[in-house]
Amino acid sequence: MAIEFKHVSYVYAPNTPLAVKSLDDVSFKLEEGHFIALIGHTGSGKSTLMQHFDALLKPTQGEITIGDLKITPETTNKGLKPLRHKVSLVFQFPESQLFEETVIKDIAFGPQNFGLSPQEAEQKAYKWLEKVGLPKEVAKQSPFDLSGGQMRRVAIAGVMACEPDVLCLDEPAAGLDPSGQKQMLQLFTDYQKQGHTVILITHNMDDVAQYADDVLVMEKGKLIKHETPRLLFKDRRWLRQHHLDEPTTGLFAQRLSGNGFQFDRVPLTLNELVMQIKANLEDHQ
Repeated sequence: MAIEFKHVSYVYAPNTPLAVKSLDDVSFKLEEGHFIALIGHTGSGKSTLMQHFDALLKPTQGEITIGDLKITPETTNKGLKPLRHKVSLVFQFPESQLFEETVIKDIAFGPQNFGLSPQEAEQKAYKWLEKVGLPKEVAKQSPFDLSGGQMRRVAIAGVMACEPDVLCLDEPAAGLDPSGQKQMLQLFTDYQKQGHTVILITHNMDDVAQYADDVLVMEKGKLIKHETPRLLFKDRRWLRQHHLDEPTTGLFAQRLSGNGFQFDRVPLTLNELVMQIKANLEDHQ
C-alpha cells in the first residue's frame, strides 16, 4: 500500500495565539513493502508526521493518499476504521496504550475489534505474545504487574496482532536492553520482509544503516531529505551541517581511511565493514 503526502502542513491550535506549525509543506511518496526510517532532532515534527499515517491527526493543508483512501482537511472520522485496520501505530510510550485486565485480553482487543471472533482473536494474541518474546505464563497476569520492558512488549504485540499493512513505530525499543532492542528490530524487519511497510522513528543511526530502505529527515517541520541510507551517510558534510550522527560502521571506516585503507562505498553493516577491510588486507599482501 503506497503512501503519498502532497504539500501537507499541520498547525496545532490554529487561529489562536498558541498556534504552532509543526509540519510545513511536506511532500514525499513511499513505496509499498519498504522499511522507512524517520529521523530528526526533538521537535522536528517526526511524531506529528507519524500520526498522519493513520489519520490520528489530519492535515491543516494538503492531501495524503494511503492506498485508495485520500485524507484532506475536510476528512471526518466517519469511515476511518478500515484505514486504522491497515495502518497501526505504536506510540513512543506504548505501555500507556494498555488498559485490559489481563495481558492476553489486551493483545486480543485489536483483532477482535476488527472482526475476529473471541477465539480467533485469542489465538492471534498467543501467536504474537510468543513473537515478542514473552512467556505464556504472563498471559493471564495484569499487564500492570509486569516490568516496564515487558509492558512495552505487550503493547507492541497488541498492535502487531492486528497484522496491519503499514506498521508505524515511534521509538518502540527505547528502554529495552540492547538484546531486547535487537530482538524487536529483527521482529519488525521480518514483518517487513513478509510484504508489509514499516515506518520507524529512531535516533539510532546504526539501526537506520542496518535496516532502512529509505530515510525521511525532518527539521523544524520540514522534510529536508528523502534518501537511501547509503547516499545519506555518504554526505558527511551535510550530516555535520544538520548535526546528525553517522553510523558506527561509517565512523570506523573513516578512521581506517586515515591509515591507508580505501572504501569504495560507505559500509552500512558490520558485515560490509568486515568484507571491505578483508579486501584491503588482501590487496596489500
